[in-house]
Amino acid sequence: MYQVIARKYRPQTFDEVVNQEHVKRTLRNALDRGRVAHGYIFSGPRGTGKTTMARILAMALNCEDGPTSKPDPQSLVCREIAAGSALDVIEIDAASNRRIDDIRELRESVKYRPARDRYKVFIIDEAHQITNDAFNALLKTLEEPPEWVVFVLCTTEPQSIPATIASRCQSFAFRTVDLEQVIAHLRSICEREGVEADDDALTAAALAGDGSIRDSLSTLDQAIAAFGNKLEAREVRGLLGAIPSEIIDRILEAVCGNDPAGMLAVVDDLFREGRHPQHFCGELTRYFRNLMVMKVAGADSRLVTAGERERQSAARRLERFSSEDLTRYVQLLLTLYQDLQQTTQSRFLLEIGLLKLVYAGRLQPIEKILGSLAGNGGQVPALPAGSGSASAGPRAAAQASPASAAAEPAPRPQPAAAPPAPGADSLKSRLAKTLKDSGHDFIADAVLAGEVEQRGGAVEIRPTAEHRTVLEFGLRDIETSLEKLLGSKPDVKLGSNAAGDAAPPNGSPAAAAPEAEAKQDDAVSRRALADPVVQKFQRLFEGRVRQVRDLREYTP
Repeated sequence: MYQVIARKYRPQTFDEVVNQEHVKRTLRNALDRGRVAHGYIFSGPRGTGKTTMARILAMALNCEDGPTSKPDPQSLVCREIAAGSALDVIEIDAASNRRIDDIRELRESVKYRPARDRYKVFIIDEAHQITNDAFNALLKTLEEPPEWVVFVLCTTEPQSIPATIASRCQSFAFRTVDLEQVIAHLRSICEREGVEADDDALTAAALAGDGSIRDSLSTLDQAIAAFGNKLEAREVRGLLGAIPSEIIDRILEAVCGNDPAGMLAVVDDLFREGRHPQHFCGELTRYFRNLMVMKVAGADSRLVTAGERERQSAARRLERFSSEDLTRYVQLLLTLYQDLQQTTQSRFLLEIGLLKLVYAGRLQPIEKILGSLAGNGGQVPALPAGSGSASAGPRAAAQASPASAAAEPAPRPQPAAAPPAPGADSLKSRLAKTLKDSGHDFIADAVLAGEVEQRGGAVEIRPTAEHRTVLEFGLRDIETSLEKLLGSKPDVKLGSNAAGDAAPPNGSPAAAAPEAEAKQDDAVSRRALADPVVQKFQRLFEGRVRQVRDLREYTP
């Protein structure tokens, strides 16, 4: 009968176990120094080697030359343990032997010495399935077992093991295996099996395992059964339900081209092909996550979970998106993935979720909107077609509520700021250049319009009245840029307006009405509500300011 790859190449020594170095090192030292505990808990994700490590520990304890950290897999005892036929190594499936009566039988078995070997080893798999009453029946035996007994509890849910049990055992947390290590392990098995597989095909199989060696080997076994001794990436990805590159291209074109109809056509094709919507969403989330990581950490980052061909294809598309766009898309897709778990209308939900990707591309940063308000000569910019709201970050200085705003007088003209001297290598010009290099053009323009003065470890910025709000929003970005320029983080303060703070005229309804609405009588609120930019913002979004916060005192 055919033996699957996961069983055929099951590790027989500590050296053959992939990863889990912290567990292997501790168990080896315990064996070499005669400090083997009577109880262990092996916990971690599925397929990471918990039961395999328990069997190897049993081999090491009962090997003819043992206890030893280097058991001989060819010895009679080790071969019997590997085959599951050793009398003194008892494997119990707690999923089907979880009752108190089963544990009582185990306690009776513990009393008797091993039939042949040095130790009786009880390997309890899926230990979290044992009932509370059964765990309580095991407590005393687990705390003070006979000298010839070793317990190993394997579980994927360590939080379900009672504290009274965990405190009587040594616990080892197994970790998921790194993608590169999984690929290397699959490649070595393909060489032994005489299978020719390209790197992208092995990467697809490793990604399907999600850090689990057993799952990855099962996927490899399935691919070999389907395509024989030559595995190609396209075929393997199709077998696993991965998104074809053509679908990815259509989705990106719909997002970048603001094409909702094209996105709906993609969803229709997916359902015609019978693809699972949540699996598709997970694959799409992984792709956009890779784009986000490549944008932030570089195209060659080891954090990117993709094969070389997919990595190169994604790198060519990076310039079409900003880091903020990609972060927003990943957040939307993660929310969609969670919603798809609970819905019975998966098609409608997927359509709405992917349309959000298209519409999210229309959003503009709040700094850009404020900059256009401050520098357009008093004209209110028109909203993009189809958009009726804007998103603000956590440092928003004012909260607006939908309401029809009363007509307000036109704002007073502000004195034009003197442009900086050309070629001047001042702190202001260097700060503006650093901000522009970081993509903060509007903040840089606001800095250039005002005055910048350094005094020891402090930097004072005196903005013009029309640019003060932009600088308040961008204060953290300014601090970061100054830290790059000066080598240490300075104390940044916004001083008086470069052209003098302008107070609203007495009896001005533009200042009195919002002030009464906010019910605040402090100088900060009066200055903010009288600011021409705030007034334009109110008219643009047809709202009223309910609350004003001083950004110097506000902690998000």
